[in-house]
Amino acid sequence: MGKKKSSESSEFSKADLPKVDIGIAPASREEIAQGLSRLLADTYTLYLKTHNFHWNVTGPMFNTLHLMFEAQYMELSLAVDLIAERIRALGYPAPATYSEYAKLTSIPETAGVPKATEMIQLLVEGQEAVVRTARSLFPSASEVHDEPTADLLTQRMTLHEKNAWMLRSLLE
Repeated sequence: MGKKKSSESSEFSKADLPKVDIGIAPASREEIAQGLSRLLADTYTLYLKTHNFHWNVTGPMFNTLHLMFEAQYMELSLAVDLIAERIRALGYPAPATYSEYAKLTSIPETAGVPKATEMIQLLVEGQEAVVRTARSLFPSASEVHDEPTADLLTQRMTLHEKNAWMLRSLLE
């Protein structure tokens, strides 16, 4: 195999990439793959945060939140696979380490164990961050008629907007 992507660079090593001819120019595929890498990092970070909160939530809303967080982290665990596979279909390696995710994510890590209402607020912010990341990539995919990526982004935005609304309603 060829050289691996440098952990210090956000660019992919072009010499090591397979030839991919799917009707999308290499520069556009790279731009989309980099955007999807940010989406993957946000999704994985939100997955980890949601799973953490599922394990550690306490208080009068324990059962409701425990079950809601479980449903959300289980869906996120499936989503990371779909996003990573789309990056691979575009011909690029998917980031898959904590250090790469830490560099790529827009979602801050939460220290300690917050109270249940703070967990909810932090998850609202995380869901909204994923939506913003997906939305920022949409024009690049749309411009080059990358319908599979556009479809994936639409599905992710729809789900995360709904999750944010459902979580937000618990804070009213």
